[in-house]
Amino acid sequence: MGGAVGAILVLAGMTAAQTGPNGAEGGFPINPEAAPRPEGQAAPASGPIVIDGRLDEPSWAGAQPMTGFWQQEPETGYPATQQTVVRILYDEGFLYLSALCYDPDPAHLLSKTLERDYAGLSVHNMDFFSFYLDTFLDRKNSFAFYVNPQGGIRDGQTFDDGRVQDWGWDGNVEVRTEVHDSGWTAEFAIPWTALRFDPTRDPQVWGLQFQRSIRRRNEETLWAPVDRQHKGTTLSLAGTLRGLPAARPGRNLNVKPFGVVKSTSGATIGEAERGGEVDGGLDLKYGITPRLTLDLTYRTDFSQVEVDREQVNLTRFPLFFPEKRDFFVENSGLFEFGDGVETNYRSGSSLRDFTLFHSRRIGLSGGRPVPIVAGGRMSGHLGEFDVGVLDMQTDGFEGGAPENVAVVRLRRSVSRGARVGLLFTSRQATDERAGESYNRVLGADSRVTLLRHLIVNSYFALTESPGADGSNTAARVWAGWRDALWNVSFHVKQVGDAFDPGVGFVRRTGVRDAYATVGLHPRPGIRHVLEVNPYAEVSYLTDLDDLLMTRTGTAGLGVLFRDGGELRLQYNDRFERLDQPFRVNDDATIPVGGYGFRESSVEYQSSKNRSVSGILGWSGGGYFSGTRSSLEGGLLWQPDHHFSVELSASHNDLTVAASSFTADVYATRLKYAYSTRLYFLGFVQYNGDADQMITNLRLNYIHSPLSDFFLVFTERRDAGGGVLERGLTAKLTKYVAF
Repeated sequence: MGGAVGAILVLAGMTAAQTGPNGAEGGFPINPEAAPRPEGQAAPASGPIVIDGRLDEPSWAGAQPMTGFWQQEPETGYPATQQTVVRILYDEGFLYLSALCYDPDPAHLLSKTLERDYAGLSVHNMDFFSFYLDTFLDRKNSFAFYVNPQGGIRDGQTFDDGRVQDWGWDGNVEVRTEVHDSGWTAEFAIPWTALRFDPTRDPQVWGLQFQRSIRRRNEETLWAPVDRQHKGTTLSLAGTLRGLPAARPGRNLNVKPFGVVKSTSGATIGEAERGGEVDGGLDLKYGITPRLTLDLTYRTDFSQVEVDREQVNLTRFPLFFPEKRDFFVENSGLFEFGDGVETNYRSGSSLRDFTLFHSRRIGLSGGRPVPIVAGGRMSGHLGEFDVGVLDMQTDGFEGGAPENVAVVRLRRSVSRGARVGLLFTSRQATDERAGESYNRVLGADSRVTLLRHLIVNSYFALTESPGADGSNTAARVWAGWRDALWNVSFHVKQVGDAFDPGVGFVRRTGVRDAYATVGLHPRPGIRHVLEVNPYAEVSYLTDLDDLLMTRTGTAGLGVLFRDGGELRLQYNDRFERLDQPFRVNDDATIPVGGYGFRESSVEYQSSKNRSVSGILGWSGGGYFSGTRSSLEGGLLWQPDHHFSVELSASHNDLTVAASSFTADVYATRLKYAYSTRLYFLGFVQYNGDADQMITNLRLNYIHSPLSDFFLVFTERRDAGGGVLERGLTAKLTKYVAF
């Protein structure tokens, strides 16, 4: 680093250590949300900027330093223990950002991975610097960028004041880092064409937030201070960036063609799908307006996506599997409708229980891919509305008819803290031989924030399908209060017995559900303990004739330790009524009747700040008319940012209906990142219930920005060694921006 630049940054850091936001001195702790919001200034680059992490160009010395970060954790409202200095420059083609992250012990910086988007890892398990650009200054949405000290980058978008986060978005961003005696630096170059903003606004004024994690201290710091019940992505509490030019975002046209070579075999693979195949397709992204984007896909292929994790299902309800395919993950938050969970609120239900649109219902059948012929998505903002329109056409598969799936989502803010929306979905067979086969859903929802800490969510939805008989509506009202100490919420919900969202997911139909919880988050000042969380919950669920079906009373305690570890204790008193026999496995069926039983659980997650971390949990007690004991554990070894090995196991012992049996799942996950452009993943699972071994091996080489080569091997074997499915795929993509 140049001596003059280093001296300027050190002086800025020393000054910031003695002052509060905007230079104001005062006692600590401050009230994070009452403190004034900081402002920063961008400056024109006086010469070329080389992205190398060294900050030795003269332009950086002439840019305004933005510093004075505040702790969110562990000591809310106190100055950061280590200084961070940020500067922003620009020229005709790029927005540049640098961060100097002071650290007296750079040898113990924790990076964890070099892989883009940190697949399977939380950013909060490592040191990082991040920033959020609210390019339309709507105080709700942002482009988000993270980097760790070794240059591993994660980028995405946040929506609805940070409530929804989309990590499927990738920007054509260049970043380099360097670790040195004073800490570490990060240097970004973001093309104007990678961002969406209104070029007619002059001057350009954006919302801005910086965040830094110092992992070995479990310290989270922010430029614009935020209380601990919120996230750094809460854009309503962000600062402001001024001084930007009247830049042009370009034509916002990106094209990504791809080619695929596949070989497929196995006993469960149909004759038509076996053998070799050469294919190709195209993804296109076009910015219709600065705030409205069109995505088109032709002959869509998701062969590079990691296989699902195996799960043991000991309930009588279907399992929820998350979406992993990039096309559907991107902007997925806009289409969210259902039992969404508010950040840091305990809600009693989630999208895993009720959602009107779950994209895994498109292009997948029993976990196997269904050919997608073409599709399109338009998403963004049109006038006062958030708009999402999706249309996908699938091909016939294993005797099933081709289908068209259409989704329309509209949302509008009617005041500063209130939002209303509509969702419509349609699933329609497009082969006349399928006869009358369709499903349509219409829903309306709202979200209101009162007194900042009180949130009220509600929805109403109805479905239509041929031959449906019964109640086809669903409705829910949820209200929650969450501040630094209290966490209180309740909901009432009803789902009709004929309610059937054709492209959604509903765990239980024909029920009325009432739920309430109260919890506390005190910080008692006990050595090694950061926070304790005692709580109580009650859930009371009946059928539509008010006959009790499920009742659960819960008492729990969570303990968050200062080293990042967490202990969770829980006790449940349950009642379950079966209105039809429940077949647990081939040897055990529980008859119709009412069952009362109790169960307990204990789980400890060690700090992930160390090279070896783990989780161990036990739960057990009654199980309908029998007993259950479940032991789950995981071990993660990460000696450096290149390599990690994860072992996990789930062992379940059950005695029920005069039968004893076990249900186990074991998995090993190995990751090796040679660089920020070359990664390898090996994932092997054994499902003892199905008696099958699943193997997924994937090599990913980023040969140019946002352009990949994938080599993927997937296999499923039965207990006798017979191959049920086997596939080898090579896929090449090339990103071209206009």
